[in-house]
Amino acid sequence: MTLDQLSTGTNARVISIAGGPGLYRNLSQMGIHPGDTIVVSGSGAFRGPLLVEIHGIRIALGRGVARRIIVQPL
Repeated sequence: MTLDQLSTGTNARVISIAGGPGLYRNLSQMGIHPGDTIVVSGSGAFRGPLLVEIHGIRIALGRGVARRIIVQPL
């Protein structure tokens, strides 16, 4: 399952990132790594960016990026 498929308020564990080294590096710099727990805390209007919380920090992720983050609901 990918991050963009989670319902608001659902906790999940990041399993992997389906992308190249550039995407992995960018997400890593934001604090998103395999094994981390992440929660979708909201989404923008008209299927806009997802608002996620990880390590107590809120981050907005585009849907295209969220589709590349493989998660397992907890």
